[in-house]
Amino acid sequence: MDIKSTLEQGVPHMKNKFYITTPIYYPSAEAHIGHAYCTTMCDILARYKRMRGVETYFLTGTDEHGEKIQKKALEKGVTPQEYVDEIAAKFKDLWKAMRISNDDFIRTTETRHTEVVQRIFSKLYDNEDIYLGKYEGWYCTPCESFWTDTQVGPDHLCPDCGRPVHKDTEECFFFKTNKYLPELLKEMDNNPKLILPLSRKNEMMNTFIKPGLNDLCVSRTTFDWGIPVVENNKHVMYVWLDALCNYITALGYDTNHPELFNKFWNDPDTEIVHVVGADISRFHVIYWPMFLKGLGLRSPDRVFVHGLLNLNGDKMSKSKGNVVSPYPLIERYGVDAVRWFLAREFSFGSDGSFTPELFAERTNTDLANNFGNLVNRTSAMINKYFNGVVPSLVNPGEKEKNIEVLTRKCVQNYEIFMDDLKITEGLGEAVEILSAANKYIEESAPWVLAKEGRTEELGNVMAVLVNCIVTGAKLLSPVLVESAPKVYAQFGISKELQSYEKVHEFCPFAGVTVSKGNPLFPRLDVKVETEYIASISK
Repeated sequence: MDIKSTLEQGVPHMKNKFYITTPIYYPSAEAHIGHAYCTTMCDILARYKRMRGVETYFLTGTDEHGEKIQKKALEKGVTPQEYVDEIAAKFKDLWKAMRISNDDFIRTTETRHTEVVQRIFSKLYDNEDIYLGKYEGWYCTPCESFWTDTQVGPDHLCPDCGRPVHKDTEECFFFKTNKYLPELLKEMDNNPKLILPLSRKNEMMNTFIKPGLNDLCVSRTTFDWGIPVVENNKHVMYVWLDALCNYITALGYDTNHPELFNKFWNDPDTEIVHVVGADISRFHVIYWPMFLKGLGLRSPDRVFVHGLLNLNGDKMSKSKGNVVSPYPLIERYGVDAVRWFLAREFSFGSDGSFTPELFAERTNTDLANNFGNLVNRTSAMINKYFNGVVPSLVNPGEKEKNIEVLTRKCVQNYEIFMDDLKITEGLGEAVEILSAANKYIEESAPWVLAKEGRTEELGNVMAVLVNCIVTGAKLLSPVLVESAPKVYAQFGISKELQSYEKVHEFCPFAGVTVSKGNPLFPRLDVKVETEYIASISK
């Protein structure tokens, strides 16, 4: 989407505080690159907001109850708690390896969550939002979802995962969805950015709301791995009431320590953003706001539904076994290359496909050929022509003025896109600055300027190139968490000069000392690396 379309749709005003969450992942198996994709995109947004001076809280975690977990634990001969303890630890380890900057990691088996969720259930029950009834219909165990005859069709397949469902009859507590539906529909109309991308709103309306919402089952009796219902100890809470409440239990809702909740949920000057996958979007955009209304709490500002990550064109899934672990990629190429590929290759909100060829080519094109080559060439020339000291910009010519105009425009567009959660497009603006700098080298021919003794013009070229490099590094720093600091160190950029506000200045780096340094991103042999990546992809 271009910047004009974004502006026409309206970009929310940047508030002083920002609360962003991933879905809490279901630990039925170890995390893979699909989980890393969602978490990395949230991390980029969190780092961007912090960079802009916005007080930010970033939450992720694991959703650890349910029938599927109980069955997995039984198969392995361990208790459900032992099973989720092991998997949750592996999720945490991966986030460390991916350099994820989350402020908290919530687990739904923690006391701080379970006790509050029990009180939430009781509040909704006392408010007559929840009643006891009987469920008769189709159930998908892997998705923890109930479905009607119409939804499963004649083949009796889950609409989400495509696997067979089974007939189930069970006493359950139900949440009255239609009680809050009019209020939800009004909210959707008043806040056109509540569900993003905008196509997801139509999907929710046409697939789930218009055909008629059934009351939502919020308890089970056929298994016991869950949070007990205080009102009836035969029941444990059904996963979605339990899991969704993590977004407020992690903040200390309904506890003696509500400081975080008051700051990052109750305060209207906080922007609340949930990032979720398409398979669980309806729970977040339909049922979660209803639960909140029952509790007398505000809805999130935006629910962003990211696309599916495919492997060679096929949906990546733990149950299918066609997943890619990020670890071998990190070990071989560095974490920045992995983060960059996830952020840049797939348009945020659309489906994407992971292929070995795309990974190698994207790393070469953007990182080695564009950014890395620019850094290497510029640092070498400053050392050769100016003894490693960046010269001042003096009497800039038309080329320099054009670069300044382009840089200012790209920075402005970058901010607009990033504030609108259009990460891929925002990063594209930073890439445009770096590409313009490489083109500027060829057009200016600094080696000719040096040969002809045109020192002032040569100095201007070096000053402009350093500005493009440092500005690019700053804009890309939410993604390139290891490389951006290396650029600052190589170009002698002090903490003061690293300030985000410096991107709005042009060539403020005169006098800093530049070292030659090592290649930032070595160029890959695409054939060799494609074969390697294919070998680690299941």
